[in-house]
Amino acid sequence: MREQINVALKVAMKARESLKTSTLRLVNAAIKDRDIAARGNGGRDLVGDEEILEILSKMVKQRRESHGIYKEAGRDDLADREAEEIVIITEFLPKQMDDAEIKAACEAIVTEIKAEGLKDMGKIMGALKAKYAGQMDFGKASKIIRGLF
Repeated sequence: MREQINVALKVAMKARESLKTSTLRLVNAAIKDRDIAARGNGGRDLVGDEEILEILSKMVKQRRESHGIYKEAGRDDLADREAEEIVIITEFLPKQMDDAEIKAACEAIVTEIKAEGLKDMGKIMGALKAKYAGQMDFGKASKIIRGLF
């Protein structure tokens, strides 16, 4: 995953795509920050693909929030930039599950771990994150699970 991002950055730099270049540099900076934090906390040198997916998902979530705020404030230029950055970052994420797929996955996990109610929410979310990291919006999943009980 790290190599894919670096190759895309080089291609964007050669093509003089300034937005893509700056966005991918931000992604690399976030990954390096996590590398440094990991080095200080456990001796590992580099974070793995799973943590990179987590970083990318977080970056997309932040940009979606910013996009909404900019739209409300009437700053369409900034909202458009956020939307373009979302497109660039999501190129590196696995295909996102739609609402029906998220609901089916939630129901399957609830059945699999024999959850009895909202008191098992932590177990359910942990199982979902382990199985579907980077593939679903866990905020939506949480709402769906609450609806099941």
